[in-house]
Amino acid sequence: MVASAEFSPPLTMLDSPCGHEENGSSPGCKDRESVDKRKEMKVGKPPRHLPHVHRASTVRFAGSTDFDFEFGSLDLTSPQEGQSGFLPVFRSGSWSEIGPKKYMEDEHICVDNLVEYLGEPTDFPAPGAFYGVFDGHGGKDAASFVRMNIVKFISEDSYFPTSMEKAMKSAFTKADHALADSRSLDRSSGTTALVALIFGRTMLIANAGDCRAVLGKRGRAIELSRDHKPNCKGEKLRIEKLGGFVYDGYLNGQLSVSRALGDWHLKGTKGCLSPLSSEPDLHETLLTEEAEFLVIGCDGLWDVMSSQCAVTMVRKELMNHNDPERCSRALVQEALKRNTCDNLTVVVVCFSSDPPPRIEIPTSRVRRSISLEGLHLLKGALDSNV
Repeated sequence: MVASAEFSPPLTMLDSPCGHEENGSSPGCKDRESVDKRKEMKVGKPPRHLPHVHRASTVRFAGSTDFDFEFGSLDLTSPQEGQSGFLPVFRSGSWSEIGPKKYMEDEHICVDNLVEYLGEPTDFPAPGAFYGVFDGHGGKDAASFVRMNIVKFISEDSYFPTSMEKAMKSAFTKADHALADSRSLDRSSGTTALVALIFGRTMLIANAGDCRAVLGKRGRAIELSRDHKPNCKGEKLRIEKLGGFVYDGYLNGQLSVSRALGDWHLKGTKGCLSPLSSEPDLHETLLTEEAEFLVIGCDGLWDVMSSQCAVTMVRKELMNHNDPERCSRALVQEALKRNTCDNLTVVVVCFSSDPPPRIEIPTSRVRRSISLEGLHLLKGALDSNV
């Protein structure tokens, strides 16, 4: 779509994408869909009276730039999109903070070289990597157990590596059942889980709960997971069909997520269908040169920040210093400034050894000043009307 010089509605400068709102989010960082989504899905977590749990240390296994542009074609797709010659390079950084809560219940894992980590002959395609975040509740037992065992459950599954999707779903079920069978773990402890398994150029995201995975694609935020909240339409129908109910945004009036591993005091007998599901949603993505980085984080981040704002911040940080750990720390610190009420854990994964390039804007006759964030929002609006 090309605008003529007589294009009447003037374009105005958008505010910084990460500016604060009253609720801690920025209008420049959310499109209409994500705003509605947060209004519908944001719920708090009920207070918990827990015994003291020692905070575990991080475990590791392996402002927008304004552009003056001449308004014309808004195609941001690189000519390299879809080329088969691209091979990602994995490097990651993470950061966690206890935040305002009394206990730290988040866990995470980063494996930049999965083939080396597995340490045995395998048909797993190289390069490979694995990342995950786990938001515990009712104590840290479940989150710690899943973090330590999830890679083993996946790699030892009979479907691995011929069918990654089946191996991933099976691993979530095994982890859930192991929590039920364990005599040393608290059966009332539970955790959400979001993991990213990358093999070659294929990235498989598995999510059960309200952690989130967001792909940074030339500055645009592409959500690769869906928050599992009890008051979401699909989740609510499933809960009610299985005999549960949603009260004030909580599953059976007790839990603010509709999918989690553990929580066997709510699930009842192993093998029976429960309103609280451990089955993950899966999303497969083919990585191209357009895919610059992945952001995964627990809901302490997403409660106060939109996906687009996180991507904009990370891209700007990477262009400055190209350090994914400093990017993770910046997101955590920004969430704390926005008064998040939860623990915070963020992992940033880069797919190239180089920082993101500047985005070149095609030129035409009409010059306007607009932020990069505004450009992405405008492109989405124009595309939807084509």
